[in-house]
Amino acid sequence: MLRLRLPQRLRRLLSSHQELVADELARDAIASGATPIAQLSQHQVGTAQGTVAMLTLNPRSGSAWLEADLNDGTGTLKLIWMGRRVIPGILPGVKLRVHGRISLHEGNPAVFNPGYEIVAD
Repeated sequence: MLRLRLPQRLRRLLSSHQELVADELARDAIASGATPIAQLSQHQVGTAQGTVAMLTLNPRSGSAWLEADLNDGTGTLKLIWMGRRVIPGILPGVKLRVHGRISLHEGNPAVFNPGYEIVAD
């Protein structure tokens, strides 16, 4: 049994902090029943869970779009709320579970006006 555990321990020792955090995020997302972001397909309705990595306010045609990058350790999903400037509780570092139809925005996977819930750690 020690033989099987040694490579895993060695891998953890040699991994960077970012790799360890990404692994933990991916495990949490999968354990929650969410689909890993890397496996989401365009036009599919899906559920993803991860941490808000970045929040941006973009002006679009006279109204603002609130954009968040959700990272689950396997990839990044752009969340776009049209016509919103702020959503209480959604800040960088917050863990979210989101649901919606996957589309592409500027070549990247995105969900427009996703349903969401803030997940307690």
